[in-house]
Amino acid sequence: MISFNPLRTLPHAAGYGRGDVFVLFGELFGRGYANGLVEQARRAGMTILGITVGRRDASGDLRPLNETEIADAEALLGGKIINIPLEAGFDMDPDEHGISPVDQLKGVKADAWGSVELDWNAVEQARKAGIERFTAHLGRVMAELDARIPGGCNVLFSHTMAGGIPRARILMPVLNRVFKGQGERFTPSEVFWNSPLGRLCAVCFDEVTANTFGHLIDASGRIRERIERTGGRVAYTAYGYHGCEVLINDRYTWQTYTPYLQGWAKMRLEEAAAAAWEKGIHATVFNCPEIQTNSSALFLGVELSLYPLLAALEREGDGPAAEEIRTACQSLLSEGVTLDEVVASANQYLADPHLEEYRDFSAWPRHNSPEQAERMLSRATALLSMNRSQKDIVCAELSRAVFRSVGRLIFDMSWEPNAPVVWLNHDIVARRIVAGA
Repeated sequence: MISFNPLRTLPHAAGYGRGDVFVLFGELFGRGYANGLVEQARRAGMTILGITVGRRDASGDLRPLNETEIADAEALLGGKIINIPLEAGFDMDPDEHGISPVDQLKGVKADAWGSVELDWNAVEQARKAGIERFTAHLGRVMAELDARIPGGCNVLFSHTMAGGIPRARILMPVLNRVFKGQGERFTPSEVFWNSPLGRLCAVCFDEVTANTFGHLIDASGRIRERIERTGGRVAYTAYGYHGCEVLINDRYTWQTYTPYLQGWAKMRLEEAAAAAWEKGIHATVFNCPEIQTNSSALFLGVELSLYPLLAALEREGDGPAAEEIRTACQSLLSEGVTLDEVVASANQYLADPHLEEYRDFSAWPRHNSPEQAERMLSRATALLSMNRSQKDIVCAELSRAVFRSVGRLIFDMSWEPNAPVVWLNHDIVARRIVAGA
């Protein structure tokens, strides 16, 4: 098992500059952790190269981006995209009879999800087909990267692939009951996870979230050897999640969102980094704090751990940057609501003695319970109601502060990494913000 390894001191500024290359291994979307790292690469003047997961046409076939899509994607990235579809996973890949895992789930009724039976031999065929497709396309991508990356430069590969929920219509209503259900609408995550649907998700998560990191490291071996032979350096980073220390009752304490079903795949991601590190390859998974992203809307309650950052900013030095964040957050609250009230409400939940067992690092990841879900979801709803508008909330402002700070921390630490797995907790995030991200 990977040991808890938090970053406690700010790393020195990275030495990347013009002529060096940043490769985003995952598509950049509206808001999320990758945006902060891309911002740092731009500031340094690096050449930015990206990939695309591609798109599915009306018949379900995977295709490259069209002219409009690639123009929009390159404008957002601020660099060139290699237009070879690198969709990970296998949920839409066919077996020898042309049937995909998603096809197997067509027509399943919402009240029958627990009795679904899957042809696991066909699922395994689809998995192997997906890996074959992905690695074949990855080989073509690496050939193009090899031609675009000059010798002697420094290269930073940033792995951002994650997720892998099969695109079957039955899954979203079931997952809503797992992550957001209360009372009669509550479905225990352990019941779902041990069902055929849960088992399918587990395999998909491993392929998308974890195994793609190993594929990236292996497939870029030729580039890495050439760069290092000509005097440059190569580093790999990936985004993990394995809980986070936040201020609870004025003390930094490890806690986690529950149920985090991606957790098992995130641990496989850590293992991939550790395996590469043993071979002398600088691959590091950075376990980051909870934020709200385009993909986290399904997980109501994940944002509860964001609020203590306001207290951490004061603890770690305060100053103009912290005051700017507080002012922006206060402006988003309903009339008469203060930030102190928001932080106190979040702390009351996080410090709840009934939830102490969920703060056991060695037992992570944990499944939910009706009592834990009720406490988390009701408190999350109450805190969100304190915002003036549900479209512009305090959590979004705090999330931007976190991913910008984390982007700077990862960027700088990748220059001289010292471990395969590192935790970025609220103390170092707040310190980075106060010092200027």
